[in-house]
Parts: sequence; structure tokens; C-alpha cells
Amino acid sequence: MNATEINSSFYRPHRRSTYERWASAVPSNFAFCVKIPKLISHEKRCEDCRGELAQFLDESAGLGKKRRLLLLQFPPSFSFEVDRMRSFFALCRSMAAPHIVCEPRHVSWFTNDVDDLLSAEKVARVAADPARVERAAEPGGWIKLQYFRMHGTPRTYYSSYDDDLLTSLAAQTKSSAIEAWCVFDNTASGAALENALRFNAIASSDRREAGRNL
Repeated sequence: MNATEINSSFYRPHRRSTYERWASAVPSNFAFCVKIPKLISHEKRCEDCRGELAQFLDESAGLGKKRRLLLLQFPPSFSFEVDRMRSFFALCRSMAAPHIVCEPRHVSWFTNDVDDLLSAEKVARVAADPARVERAAEPGGWIKLQYFRMHGTPRTYYSSYDDDLLTSLAAQTKSSAIEAWCVFDNTASGAALENALRFNAIASSDRREAGRNL
């Protein structure tokens, strides 16, 4: 593996020294995506959260350059509000936050206008499985970053993915012009690790085949 998503930061803060320890335990080219605390996304709903965001960014900065992305997940009730989100993204930029990927779950987020705003803010929209609306299954927002978050289908968090689906994912993430992440969140029965290893094997085979065809 060359990356992972830190999900526990959503539920509770971690000391900076904890992030530093995680960073020291992985290779130099390893990357982390850190989930923004629910205090910010679900309770404060991205408003009046300067102090909370500053604390989170300071703690997670213990990862150094390995802190590549932040994941901003919204509750299903969180509808899109242009002024609220512009203000929040501006706040993140003012604090030198890494690039953000967002996982909205309210239907109001899945429009061309929202994608245009996210693109202008250099914020990518997660491609999620299972998708709450059809458009949620595909990446959106900033086109230079793709983030697939695979929760398991048909049983969320449990179901494993077959080779056909993993091969399709590998094909979607192979462009060298785009930073692409594929994170398996179907951890409840242990399927995530198996799927991630198989995905890597398929993607590596595709890259070797492409090299032979040059």
C-alpha cells in the first residue's frame, strides 16, 4: 500500500505526536488522507469553526508532507449552500490546508453548478459506492483529483468486490495526469484489505502491460 485514510480523526482528536509516530512508521512516499472532525462538518456544519479547524490542522500537521489530503464528509441532511461553502473553503486556504475531497450525501450537491464551484475551489467530490444518488457514483468537482470511496455493495461495510469491479476501478484511476485514490471502507468483515491488495495487483499488471505496448 502507498496510502491510507485516517478515519478515527472524525470521531476524536489525536495528539500531534501520534500523527508524527504514524508518519515515521511508513515509507517516505506514503500518503495520508485525514478525515475532518465531525465537530466541524456535522455539528458546526462548517460555520464558526476557525478554532476547531486550526486545532485539527495543527495536530495533523504531525504527518508532515505525508498529509496529502483532507476528507470532508457531510451528513445526509447537509444541503449545499454556496456562501457557506465558499467561506469555509476560503478559511481552509487561509490556514494552508491540504487539498480537500468532499463526500456529500444530499441531492442538492449533484449539479453542474456545484461541480463548477468545487472545480474553481480545487475541491474534488468523492465517487462513493453505494451511491445515494446516481451522480454520486462518479468523481466530480476538481478534475485533477479523483477519490473513490468504496463502502461495500450490496451490504455496506461488509460486501466484497469482484474482479470485474476492481478492474473497472483500476482502469478509471490509471491516468498519470490525475492524482487518483481508491480507498476501501468495507472493513467490517475484513474485505477491505483483500480488495485493496487485489486492486493493486490488477493496477500494477495494467501498468506493466501499458509499458510493453509503448
